[in-house]
Amino acid sequence: MADQTQPWAERTVEVPPQPGVGVVPPQRDGFQRGVAQVGARRTPRTEQFPAVDPTGWSGEPAPRRPMSWHLAQLRRGGEWSAAGGLFAFVCWGIWAISGRGNLTAPLVTFVLSLLTAVGLFALARLVGRIVWERQLGRVRRGARGAHLLTALFLAGVGVAYLQQTEWVVSAWNWVTGN
Repeated sequence: MADQTQPWAERTVEVPPQPGVGVVPPQRDGFQRGVAQVGARRTPRTEQFPAVDPTGWSGEPAPRRPMSWHLAQLRRGGEWSAAGGLFAFVCWGIWAISGRGNLTAPLVTFVLSLLTAVGLFALARLVGRIVWERQLGRVRRGARGAHLLTALFLAGVGVAYLQQTEWVVSAWNWVTGN
């Protein structure tokens, strides 16, 4: 007999086989050993959203949105225009101060440049509405494209101001070696 002082050394008691134990009980039709039974499809936990046609082509007019929604759409991407405007303002300031004269004419020039940028922004929004919404049937989620185009215009205006400043041009030529 094994040493009984160790708990792992205990002997397993043998039980004689009993009738009906270890036999698979009879199952319903389609039972296969080792294959899980799949129940009926459960209903989904969430409801499907109805299809929404924001373009209004479904026959119903598009819902009217409040003015605050439209203003929020125009603000999306505004950081691009702000950065371009700031760059143009700094470049204009360098140009205007370098002229050492009356600031009335340079101020009028800068205001006209800003009005041109506003007109370009409005034109970009109009083209976006015609092409993106009406022709392609897409939904615009902001004014990022129009703001980016306006920022590029204002950056070009700023570079044009710097090109008219004599000491900036001479410093640029000195740096590039021309």
